Amino acid sequence: MKQLTEREIRTAFVNCTKGEAKRMHVPHDLADRPWDKLDYFGWRDPQAMDRAYLVAELDGRLVGVQLRTPGAGSWQNRPSMCHVCMTGRTGGVSLMVAPKAGKAGQQGNSTGIYLCSDLACSLYLRGLKDAGVGSRLHESLTLEEKVQRTMANLAAFVATVTS
Repeated sequence: MKQLTEREIRTAFVNCTKGEAKRMHVPHDLADRPWDKLDYFGWRDPQAMDRAYLVAELDGRLVGVQLRTPGAGSWQNRPSMCHVCMTGRTGGVSLMVAPKAGKAGQQGNSTGIYLCSDLACSLYLRGLKDAGVGSRLHESLTLEEKVQRTMANLAAFVATVTS
C-alpha cells in the first residue's frame, strides 16, 4: 500500500459525515508505518477503544470505513477466525460493526464482520506479527494468493457497507 496522508485518510470515509471524519483520531505516526507491508491501513482510536477505522484502495480508489466494537462479552475469549485474513485464535478477533453508507446508515442500518481486533491482518499474513499457537492453518496458497483473498474478503465487506 502507498503511504497515505492524513487528508487522504479523512476524505476516504464512506459511512460517516465530513464532521465525524474531521473529528476522528488519525495516528500521528503515519510516516513510521510499514506501508510496504500493509494491504490496508487500520487502527483503533486510543481515546475510544470501541472505535476502529480502516482505509483500503479498492478498484483504484481509497475507501474508508468507520467501525465499532460491541461491549465486552464472553465471546471475546472463544476461538474465532478473522473473516478478512482467515487468522484464527482464542481472543484477538472482534465483531466489528459498520454503519451502512448513505440513507441506510442514517436510518440506523449496519453490517458486521469478525476482524482481527488490532486490524493488523497484513502483518499476520506475512508472519511479521505472531497471532499465537494454532492461529494459522496450513495452507498451500502463496503469500500473493493470501493477500488477494484478504483483499477480496475486505472488498466484499466494504460492498455490504456501501450497498
